[in-house]
Amino acid sequence: MRNKLILCGLLLCCVTSVFYSCQSEAELTYARYYVNGKGVYENHCQSCHGKNGEGLKALYPPLTDTTFLKVNKDRIACMIKYGVKGKMVVGGVEFDAEMPAETHLTDIDIAALITYITNSFGNQQGLYDANQATRDLRECR
Repeated sequence: MRNKLILCGLLLCCVTSVFYSCQSEAELTYARYYVNGKGVYENHCQSCHGKNGEGLKALYPPLTDTTFLKVNKDRIACMIKYGVKGKMVVGGVEFDAEMPAETHLTDIDIAALITYITNSFGNQQGLYDANQATRDLRECR
């Protein structure tokens, strides 16, 4: 009897842990975008914007300004793909360094990067998918 109770307890624990470890498709999609975006960030953005999105003094803006990212979320894809020239105010500080274009990045790479940036460094804006990147990139220029 004791062995049956132990076996039932273990089985219940296993079933419960499997049930709670399952993620929804939306959670898995977000996780894929976020992880891939982190890799894109490390390869293409980190040298200027910093490991923690802190920016580089007065040269390159930080990515920690949640308000700037929210207000400009539909423009970020264009900024990444085609670069930025001219003055920009982020967090009350004016920046005038040129950001190079990343024209080789695909829409899904840009979406992953935006998902990472807008959900890191104190930001929490949720998934930005490839369809949204494609729509936003059509509006550039």
